[in-house]
Amino acid sequence: SKLKNLKSQNWSSDQFRMLDCISDIVRAIMDFNLTETQNNSAQKLLMNIEKHKNFEQVEIHKIYNFHRIFKEDLSKMIDKATDEELVEALTKHLQETREHVTRLEEVFSSIGEKAEAKECKAMVGLIKEAEEIMKSTEEGMVRDAGIISAAQKVEHYEIATYGTLYAFANTLGEEDAADMLEETLEEEKAADETLSGIAESSINIAAAGIDGEDAD
Repeated sequence: SKLKNLKSQNWSSDQFRMLDCISDIVRAIMDFNLTETQNNSAQKLLMNIEKHKNFEQVEIHKIYNFHRIFKEDLSKMIDKATDEELVEALTKHLQETREHVTRLEEVFSSIGEKAEAKECKAMVGLIKEAEEIMKSTEEGMVRDAGIISAAQKVEHYEIATYGTLYAFANTLGEEDAADMLEETLEEEKAADETLSGIAESSINIAAAGIDGEDAD
């Protein structure tokens, strides 16, 4: 029944072949009248594949929802930032984020899933924190530093999510989806590195100097 449930989904021909191979293994085990423990191991293998698939589906729906919402917050960050290099980096990543939404819709199509959004509480928290930072800081280098901090927390969450989804897609034999997820993963890593470079080169140093003057 586990195998039937899996094959009822719109999987690619390669994935069907993988499942047929596993099915043959299960039947062979039963034909040879092996031990109950060995039979249970084969059943667990099928169950693990189904769990991987289910987890992948949930996480893709969550990151899809996050990207759609975060586009608005990135626009706010661009409006609130003052450092030209930071504004340029955020503007570039806003365009990438729009492309990530489109790419995720292609991933959904490749794995036979409908593109639907699912809320993730952790991501909602990151967005709220970013909004609070922009509201609670004065315009200038300190706010810019806060924007970088908030944006990088988001990037780290996205990197972790896309890394997991990429690994799952590979495990499930979803080559097209894996390629698209890897492309986004590399773009998220590059955005994080860019923000780190901006912070280290000027903004954090300037912000620390301002704080020192206030203390005096």
